[in-house]
Amino acid sequence: MKNRRSDVISDAFFSLARIATIVLCPLFPVVFTNAQEVFTVDTLKKLSIEDLLQMEVTSVSRRAEPLSSAPAAIQVITHEDIRRSGATSIPEALRLAGNIQIAQKSAHSWAISTRGFNTDLANKLLVLIDGRTVYTPLFSGVQWDRQDYLLEDIERIEVISGPGGTLWGANAVNGVINIITRGASQTQGLYAEAGGGTELRSFVGARYGGMAGDNVAYRVYGKFFDRDDAMLPEGGGASDSWNFGQAGFKIEVGPSSNLFTFQGDYYQGDLGLTTGDDLKASGGNFLALWNKRISDRSAIRLRVYFDHTWLDQAVPPTVGEGDIQVAPGGTLKDNLNTYDIDFHHTLDAGERHQVVWGFGLRHTHNDITNSPALAFVPEELDRDLYSAFFQDKISLTDAASFTIGTKVEHNDYTGFEFEPSARFQYNLKHSQMLWAAVSRAVRMPSRVDRHIRLPAPNLAPFVENLLIGGEDFRSEVVIAYEAGYRAQIASTLFGSFSLFYNDYDHLRSTSLSPPDPIFQLPFPFYYDNNLEGASYGIELTLTWQALDWWKLQTSYNYFESDIRVKSGKEDFNNALNETADPKHRFSVRSSMELGQKVELDAGYRWIDEFTYNRSSVAETFPSYHELEVCLNWRLSPALRLSVAGQNLLHDEHEEYPISGSNRSINIQRNVYGKLAVRLP
Repeated sequence: MKNRRSDVISDAFFSLARIATIVLCPLFPVVFTNAQEVFTVDTLKKLSIEDLLQMEVTSVSRRAEPLSSAPAAIQVITHEDIRRSGATSIPEALRLAGNIQIAQKSAHSWAISTRGFNTDLANKLLVLIDGRTVYTPLFSGVQWDRQDYLLEDIERIEVISGPGGTLWGANAVNGVINIITRGASQTQGLYAEAGGGTELRSFVGARYGGMAGDNVAYRVYGKFFDRDDAMLPEGGGASDSWNFGQAGFKIEVGPSSNLFTFQGDYYQGDLGLTTGDDLKASGGNFLALWNKRISDRSAIRLRVYFDHTWLDQAVPPTVGEGDIQVAPGGTLKDNLNTYDIDFHHTLDAGERHQVVWGFGLRHTHNDITNSPALAFVPEELDRDLYSAFFQDKISLTDAASFTIGTKVEHNDYTGFEFEPSARFQYNLKHSQMLWAAVSRAVRMPSRVDRHIRLPAPNLAPFVENLLIGGEDFRSEVVIAYEAGYRAQIASTLFGSFSLFYNDYDHLRSTSLSPPDPIFQLPFPFYYDNNLEGASYGIELTLTWQALDWWKLQTSYNYFESDIRVKSGKEDFNNALNETADPKHRFSVRSSMELGQKVELDAGYRWIDEFTYNRSSVAETFPSYHELEVCLNWRLSPALRLSVAGQNLLHDEHEEYPISGSNRSINIQRNVYGKLAVRLP
């Protein structure tokens, strides 16, 4: 392993030198002679405490409001946070939010959730990129290995822990992540980056933005990376290498009061699987957005998008006890097209009412080519989702307000779903706020819940499937109770505290079909809604400007859950899969300005042990801790060098198990370097 690691390190830094030479060296004469300071101290410094409190967020109420006034458990990852952290992917950037649980499972797979129920396809978290949902209706959840962007062009990431169904709809059960990219007018000129390291072997990205007349701004971008295998505990690579390319554009037309935005992306990637096979994925999207300010008290937004995803995945054989092949392997192909229209109107109705209302329509067309070991019936399926919502924030006094609203959705699986919420906030003196809320949210059935088939032709005579979807599978439901306190405790200290209690019903279970009356064979298993339970916890964050040049941020999370089988019902193992969450999580981050040209950032995290399902047996996954460090050095007004280390405390470690399997994958230490150029 050591020889392999040395070879990888050598290859990685040769890759860095080669890419940097090809991409950046032609720019060096301009970089070192350009007198205009593009990477200035002012543009690179962290936000002050006052700036942080006044930062505008939009995910809580679908209208811009200061973070200090948003009555929800929300944290914001800024553009500068991402740049300084050394993050190389969206999941890595999400570690900067203390209210989200993140674990890397392989070189390209992550388990990401808020307030529990974490898996690599956590199905109770809604993720949006510029308002476009990336939640897959096939497996339910987010395929993080296909969500990428040039991180330099992300403006901020808003992370809400707690339900968001009233405004954002189904599947926003435990939280909402809203990734907001920068406007085309904010990304003018040339930006290019290139680098490589021990695990992220090589990467390159570039973006160019310009103006076409006074009211048309545009940008185009492209990026590519190649990531090495993670490791197996017994040694050797896990065959899960990952290479991925993406390109896109953004065009803005008109003034900010009547702005049209057009944007699109296309990606293609090859992902290695631990079975030795590959998964090939590609996709693209096109989004059109119209923002119109009618008056100082009224504005409308219309968003229309098309999203296409495609994958070609090798499915290994299904193997039973005694290594008996229950079903042969094959290839699963998935072709998904999504068409979406969303309209909303914000209106200040009188002096005391802030109203937002809207409606939406989503149509999906899914065409699957089944494999012998994994199938969906029917293979081709069309589904429609209709929705409408209304919310009113009522000012009771100068300090107190009450927000009430609901979303009504109709889907082809369960019919009408209602997602109401009520929220109260009270603004205390000296930049302090108390808030409390009660909400209802649902997770709609996915194709896995209703249509999956795990064929088992070799299991026993007359047994066609080992597992099937439940024809009557219902939406999972949560009633959430939460409260919080947010305050600028001192001129240099900001804190946020929230607590929650979630009551769940109709959670997914695995039941066994009644025995066949002739052959007495109790197959297949099927998905049902026989689980219920509750979870509760607290979330605490503190930001301290210790010195003019040194900022500290820390977070702590406590989480408990009790998921159980309903009285008189049954479940086979699914309750174990729903509770693989640590009780305690702690993180601290340090950001330093070392003179005029050097920044040093470091992040430490500790994750508690938890119980999980290992081959249908409850086992304990050990706690772990890790450290990330990133050094940024401004070599010239337009050239920046970054050196970062990730997972520095261990050569390799496991962060999360592969559910229902005896296999493990270890995540290795990664050290990389990056050169970045920005020219006007």
